[in-house]
Amino acid sequence: MKKVYFLQTCDTCRRILKEVNTTGFERQEIKSNPVNVAQLEEMHQRSGSYEALFNKRAKLYKALDLKNKTLSEADYRQYILEEYTFLKRPVFMVEDSIFIGNSKNVIAALKAKIN
Repeated sequence: MKKVYFLQTCDTCRRILKEVNTTGFERQEIKSNPVNVAQLEEMHQRSGSYEALFNKRAKLYKALDLKNKTLSEADYRQYILEEYTFLKRPVFMVEDSIFIGNSKNVIAALKAKIN
């Protein structure tokens, strides 16, 4: 299975999608087609943590002052399901692996896995 979750309006997502060979990937734009419970559970199973999937750079994270609150895994899960911007992106799922976010190390590991 090859799938990518991304945000079309995100410049970084667009740049990475151009940079990485996504031929054969199923694409899901998370604003128009938000992540459902089953998809989030699959991501959680592969990553081992909802916090790893959570975007702490989201404007809403700052607006809600979440950095000054103690969030549980259940809280992270609920926020991701309620608001698409809380999913760290892009998320690439390749076979049984998951690649979360846009750091150079993550993208390098993704390219190595694809090639």
